[in-house]
Amino acid sequence: MKKKYKAIIIGGSAGSYQVINKILASFSYQLSIPVFLVLHRLKHVRSGFVESLNLKSKISVKEPFDKETVKPGIAYLAPANYHMYFDYGNKITLSTEPMVNHSRPSLDLSFMAAAYIYQDKLLSVILSGANKDGAKGMEVIQKFGGTTIVQDPLDCQVPAMTKGTLDLIRPDYILNSDRIIEKLKYLLT
Repeated sequence: MKKKYKAIIIGGSAGSYQVINKILASFSYQLSIPVFLVLHRLKHVRSGFVESLNLKSKISVKEPFDKETVKPGIAYLAPANYHMYFDYGNKITLSTEPMVNHSRPSLDLSFMAAAYIYQDKLLSVILSGANKDGAKGMEVIQKFGGTTIVQDPLDCQVPAMTKGTLDLIRPDYILNSDRIIEKLKYLLT
């Protein structure tokens, strides 16, 4: 019997943009849970990124406000230069605490926060990227019983992020980008 997930969290950095676009475009089915996107990006560029993701996405993509209530079927993109956390009461919290792994938003921090809140009902994906941010967060997700998917390093434009994760954990799935989309569809429908 399939798990009933309560949230999806996807992280990436360099080389993940096209895969994120493909994943968002694949959500042609009714998505009854929120999607959290934690992507490294330029901190001074405040516009254009959400709009470009919305062009192909089948669900609405937005940057949340601090203390915003999470709604199903929406993709929440961590704003540039903010860490994104999750609180009981179905809220998103934003923070400008110091960078982690030279990054804000930090995949590790968001992944860990999501693991504490959603536990074994969390579906997580880590994609192409240039540093090891996200590996420790994926480890925490796994400890709480969440499902872990890592993009195959051979399929990544920049494999440091996925290799760093594979050095730390044995994920539930190691898949190329097309297979990630197939697996998400299978797990969520």
